[in-house]
Amino acid sequence: MTEVSRVVHRRAKPGCDQAYEDLVRAMLKASSGFPGYISAAVIPPENEGEEFQIIQRFATQGDLEHWRNSGESATWHERLHPVAEADPEYRLLTGLEVWFAPKLVPAGTAPVRWRMTVVSWLGIYPLVAFCLWYVSPLLQGLPYLLRTAVITVVVVVAMSYVVMPRLSRWMAWWVAPTNVK
Repeated sequence: MTEVSRVVHRRAKPGCDQAYEDLVRAMLKASSGFPGYISAAVIPPENEGEEFQIIQRFATQGDLEHWRNSGESATWHERLHPVAEADPEYRLLTGLEVWFAPKLVPAGTAPVRWRMTVVSWLGIYPLVAFCLWYVSPLLQGLPYLLRTAVITVVVVVAMSYVVMPRLSRWMAWWVAPTNVK
């Protein structure tokens, strides 16, 4: 099962930015009690009147749906209605899509690139070392390019489905300190 991230875009009504943000943060705190909840973040707009971005992460699509279809979620959306313009826009991101998503956060709140690089290295280095130590000898009979292809497939699949979902969760406090727990 693949971790899922839901990105929500919505504007507050004029003069309601703080009320909107307070309600969203309270709603995200309520969602943290649901099964499969991983984390959430509120990214306020750089300028008044622009869209808020809310990112929710759940262990599975089913966990997200459980929250989304709950009476508690419906109650929070009703509370938000008086301070929000229009309905929210949703986008789901899973697997590699999260790595290659368009920029989600304003420049001032984006994680520092060198920290993301360090966390990526923390995942890649042990995988490559393991593959070179254990997998490579098993592939000695194959041509070089085919051996390289097998090793890179192992590394990419393990990074996408096993290592990065866990590392991004474990290291979120360091990479993206805006997370709401």
